[in-house]
Amino acid sequence: MFSSGKIRYWFSLALLGVRCLGIALAKAPTSRRTPRSRSIQTEPVRKILTEKLRKALAQLPNLPRALALVWQVARPWTISWVILLIVQGLLPAATVYLTKMVVDGVVVSLRNGSSWPHVRHVLLLLLLLGGILLLMEVVRSGINWVRTVQAELLKDHITSLIHEKSVTADLAFYELSDYYDHLHRARAEARYRPVALLGNLGALLQNSITLLAMGAILIPLGPWLALALLLSTLPAFYVVVHYALAEYQWRQRATADDRRAWYYDWVMTAAEAAAELRLFGLGKYFQSNYKDLRQHLRDERLQLTRKQSLAELGASLIALMIMGAALGWMVWKALHGLVTLGELALIYAAFNQGQGLMRTLLENAGQLYGNSLFLGNLFEFLSLQPKIICRSGPPRLSLVGVEFGIVFNGVSFSYPDASGKALDDFTLTIPSGKIVAIVGPNGAGKSTLLKLLCRFYDPDRGTIEIDGRDLRDFATDDLRRLITVLFQQPFHYNTTVRENVLYGDMKSSASEVEAAIRAAGAEEIVARLPQQEQTLLGRWFAGGTELSVGEWQRIALARAFLRSAPIIILDEPTSALDPWAEADWLERFRRLAVDRTSIIITHRFTTAMHAHVIHVMDRGRIVESGSHNMLLMQNGLYAESWSRQMMSIPSTDFTELHRICEICEICG
Repeated sequence: MFSSGKIRYWFSLALLGVRCLGIALAKAPTSRRTPRSRSIQTEPVRKILTEKLRKALAQLPNLPRALALVWQVARPWTISWVILLIVQGLLPAATVYLTKMVVDGVVVSLRNGSSWPHVRHVLLLLLLLGGILLLMEVVRSGINWVRTVQAELLKDHITSLIHEKSVTADLAFYELSDYYDHLHRARAEARYRPVALLGNLGALLQNSITLLAMGAILIPLGPWLALALLLSTLPAFYVVVHYALAEYQWRQRATADDRRAWYYDWVMTAAEAAAELRLFGLGKYFQSNYKDLRQHLRDERLQLTRKQSLAELGASLIALMIMGAALGWMVWKALHGLVTLGELALIYAAFNQGQGLMRTLLENAGQLYGNSLFLGNLFEFLSLQPKIICRSGPPRLSLVGVEFGIVFNGVSFSYPDASGKALDDFTLTIPSGKIVAIVGPNGAGKSTLLKLLCRFYDPDRGTIEIDGRDLRDFATDDLRRLITVLFQQPFHYNTTVRENVLYGDMKSSASEVEAAIRAAGAEEIVARLPQQEQTLLGRWFAGGTELSVGEWQRIALARAFLRSAPIIILDEPTSALDPWAEADWLERFRRLAVDRTSIIITHRFTTAMHAHVIHVMDRGRIVESGSHNMLLMQNGLYAESWSRQMMSIPSTDFTELHRICEICEICG
């Protein structure tokens, strides 16, 4: 037996070794816990665990899909990552075992008067321990580098998937707030959830390997130590899984409010609303709405986080009690000489670090489950399937032109979630090679015809045919290549003039772009710009030039004219033009529309009167048809609207109106 002084001396050395070991193991990366939220309901434990297990299993398919994404995008980097994680997982166990050997070597050296052979043995062990610590740093740096590359590749790939789904989704999705909720959640989570998932997977693999190695060290000294480790970490595991599900459910509920807060932020910072905010003094109003909404979301989150923190504190206290009991027993055995000081140092370090590893491992599993839940939002968005598809069977051959015409046959249609019908038993024939004008009051269903003909939607009842062929028998891309459109609110692309026009047909030549600009009457606009066709438009980027509403419309018209499609649809083409510009545009358009089927949707009768046939719509149906003169003679809705529109024209504009009428071949 040793004297009490020597025991205290050797015990101090052991504790010093343990402290060194603790510092070494602290360098091993661990996952940081993130706040979770939701109160623990007072249900029977068995019922709670059963429900959690059921919900957890329901989310498991997300994990293989996420792993498949990682493997698909970064296969070589993933292989390197796994190898480095295995090495990093084994090094802490090697450090623990070497520390035990160092402590035992020091004790033996002291017993033998610190002879050189024993001291040399200890020095070699310390050198080896230092090499392992250095290797841990090298491996850790390598893992960080590889993980960064993986994360960047994965983020870009997922963003690409979201973009691909967004540009191919049916236009009907954009009529639904639920679609925007899906899109908001997918975009919000795609930026960091995959990266967090990578971190969870890496930590899970590394900590599992380290824990198995620790268990291999502990089991020979007492199998019950491994059991105590497991029991001490189960409460923490339950808390992590419970609140991972809770946060997911809370975010699902809060999506609409979060998206509304984002909308308020956009209104206060976007150029589109800047003028009205200042004119009507709406800044304070939107600021107040934003603050109230954010405070509501913040209060909910903080309340749930507070409850989670209390649950985590309770789980930690349970773990500490189990750990204290186990360590007390081992210290008692050491004082009675049943274990060596090296073994005591090993047991203390392995148990202390093992418990931390076990807790971290279970937290990794819980966080992995939580991130899988949120990745479910991404996969749910990516699984949206378009309904506008070609009917079963191989698509028919595409049309090169329109030989006979376009027929709407008994078409009825309602927009998603709309209470009324946009079209009701609508029938219309548009002959090939003619200019047809569609006029009528707002909400009559005029623009709906455009959307149905482009097959952005399918009718609820009836058919739409081109030369006797149902639109649903065409491949969608082939059908849309037959059509060129000027939309009522064309998009303002913040790119160069040339690119703006070229988007109508990306295969067009420079001469064709110039011809389209002339056909739209935009050559003077382009000539005034600093760099003509190479001028950057819009204010999003430095050096951009902003256009007026009418100028933007001319550029969009050039884009529509660039596509040499047999069907031309123009929705309010002259709404932003003054009478002088309108007359000039009408001359150009009639030359361009020769031998092409043209549909003009307009409120301006001075534009409609150039059509071969004018159809008047009201409440989703055609109520009048004929030429301009015929409709005036009928003294119906068209004649009444014409009279009101003519009375609103200033007397100074009647000369130009007379010129427009002279241009019109139909009026004579």
